[in-house]
Amino acid sequence: MKHRILGAATALAIAAGVTASLPTETVSTETASAASDINYARALQLSLYFYECQQAGELPDWNRVEWRDDATTEDCINGGWYDAGDHVKFNLPMAYTASMLAWGLYQYPDGVEACGEMTNYVNNLTWALDYFAGCDLGDEVVFQMGNGQEDHTWWGPVELYEYGMGENSPYTRPYYTATTGHSAVLGGMAAALAAGAAALEGRVDDAVIDNYIAHAENIFKFASTDPSNEEYNNSDASGFYRASHFYDELFYAANWLYIATGNEEYLDLAASYIPNLDKELGSSEMKYSWSHCWDDVMQGGMLLYAQNTGDSTYANHVAKHLDYWYNNESKLEGGLCYVGTWGCLRYATTIGFISAVACDTLFQDDAAKLEKYTELYEAQINYSLGDNPAGRSYVVGYDETSPQNPHHRTAHCSWNNALENPTTNRHILYGALVGGPNQDGSYEDDRGNYINNEVATDYNAGFTALLCKMVDKYGGETDPTFPQPEVRTPEFFVEAMAKESSGSGVTLSLKFTNVTAWPARIEDNMSYRYFMDLSEIVAAGQNPTDVVVRCDRDQSAMYSGVTPAQISPITHYKDDIYYIEVTYPDGRATIPISEGRYQCETMLALVFPNYGTGWDSSNDYSFEGLGDAEDNVQTDKIPVYQNGVLIYGTEPDGTTAGDLIPSEPQETTTTTESTTIQPAGLRGDVNSDNAVTIADLVRLARYICQDETIEALTAQETENADITSDDKIDADDITLLSQYLANMVDTL
Repeated sequence: MKHRILGAATALAIAAGVTASLPTETVSTETASAASDINYARALQLSLYFYECQQAGELPDWNRVEWRDDATTEDCINGGWYDAGDHVKFNLPMAYTASMLAWGLYQYPDGVEACGEMTNYVNNLTWALDYFAGCDLGDEVVFQMGNGQEDHTWWGPVELYEYGMGENSPYTRPYYTATTGHSAVLGGMAAALAAGAAALEGRVDDAVIDNYIAHAENIFKFASTDPSNEEYNNSDASGFYRASHFYDELFYAANWLYIATGNEEYLDLAASYIPNLDKELGSSEMKYSWSHCWDDVMQGGMLLYAQNTGDSTYANHVAKHLDYWYNNESKLEGGLCYVGTWGCLRYATTIGFISAVACDTLFQDDAAKLEKYTELYEAQINYSLGDNPAGRSYVVGYDETSPQNPHHRTAHCSWNNALENPTTNRHILYGALVGGPNQDGSYEDDRGNYINNEVATDYNAGFTALLCKMVDKYGGETDPTFPQPEVRTPEFFVEAMAKESSGSGVTLSLKFTNVTAWPARIEDNMSYRYFMDLSEIVAAGQNPTDVVVRCDRDQSAMYSGVTPAQISPITHYKDDIYYIEVTYPDGRATIPISEGRYQCETMLALVFPNYGTGWDSSNDYSFEGLGDAEDNVQTDKIPVYQNGVLIYGTEPDGTTAGDLIPSEPQETTTTTESTTIQPAGLRGDVNSDNAVTIADLVRLARYICQDETIEALTAQETENADITSDDKIDADDITLLSQYLANMVDTL
């Protein structure tokens, strides 16, 4: 499991008002950009992060997304990307996407290197390529993981996928394999591996390159032997990514295999596919009036073939394709090429990439073409980033005009399988390019509109590749503090209501609630405490421990295989304050997957001893706000604990979760005294208060950020701040202190 500690100190520093200026990675810039305020390097940085949001399986250590964790780990092939706002791994669009990321890096590596994104780029590209290599089983090839029809029946975060799809019986995802009859998807996979091998030459070990090429060649054999799409288009994939043809994928793959291997036989094969490529309607002329995309890679193949052969026939075809879009009357105001309504920006940015590469490889000596095609590609990328009549960016998290509610299950992170709940997405899906505007230029940031507001790996494909060109040409600045940690809301709490209250006792509805999102998860050994002032019991000459506790409903007992709730006896806290503790040893009692599962209700009746009168609920600490409630309400006066440690709410003496950060394991009692905390150790005590708390993390972050508003550290504080004992005070100390405060490590 991947632990998330990214940016904890930064978040605390922000909360404390730190505004220290940190160094920014920059590359040299020109001023000729059509939209000088557009930061292409930051856009590239965000776009690569989006692919980390889409990662499937056991996540790598370098994944930076704090709200993601391992998911669908039972898939027979680890890795790859979830396709869009859903959780299927469709290999056809994924392969196209990987090939485009590879092409962008292959064509424009210098800008990626200069802006500091090379490591992130290589990491994300190899993540997909390793998955494709794993899909090659030798005598057959996996071409899809998960069933699209089934997947689309549940709206929730992928970390809880097997529960959302199967409740208490974890759902096992099907997978699909191919030999022949799947030429488009297999050709696309071969192209991705070959393009990746070419792009990564000199950036990864030679053995990795050789492995990619070997798998590309083997998969290509399956694709090109008795080529057809018959079986693929009769599979589950057909309802989502039906392949219109397959010779374009074979043509595209053969060109990339030639580039990766230098083997002339692949160039000959590419030539043999040309007569079978699409033609203009009612004409023998080769198709030029569509766009390079997941289902049609002919235009990209033509550009590669023109480069590989130097044949002006194919260079002229590329020019005809670009002229068609440059002069097209359907372009939106602002210059956006409008190919189709569903995800229009993915087509436009890919036209832009084809245009940019053509300028740099085919028409670099033709001034007239360079002027037109440069205008064409810059208009597509700039429109996407906000240079449009609406002044709106279509990239999530790029600026204040960006979409906030893209159609994406895990970023939305509903706890009750509801598209509309919560109203605003809980996570920022940084870097995701949404579908884009309608043909009249209108757009609404509506999660339910999957035509204009969905995201997908292939939407970002040409966009990312074109950004490689833009940073190569104009430079830009990346943000060294990205990603900033999100502001978190409570993830576990109790919603309560007094069903009945009288002199003989009180009946309570207590709904333990799991709305986890960082990441969505199941946690064992959760509990909560209902605190009561039993001074009236004592005054009546009764023993508080004789209060009758009756459980009228235990929802957790309804679930097969789930350990029921455990209810403590009346337990002393301090003075006349006592509590009842309800514990859920098995986290499956509350799973944020549906309306009926994200809460677990326990109904308790607390009755005056011997069924007398004189009970007074109004003085009970945890009763505040419940007396007049007509429905269950969230209350922080019923604190929540995990493994006996307070994580939410406030106890009667004012102790809050932030106060309970021990340096050693806690010693607790459960009968007569409240939880006690051992004194904190000296290491990590950066503010000399003889305790290690969040305040120390804030002070340490301010010190490292060179915040001049804080007092200088004393000699002892400096020694305490060197948490890693390496004679330096730096980010490693923040990381270890963050882990400690988050209970990820036991001691400092």
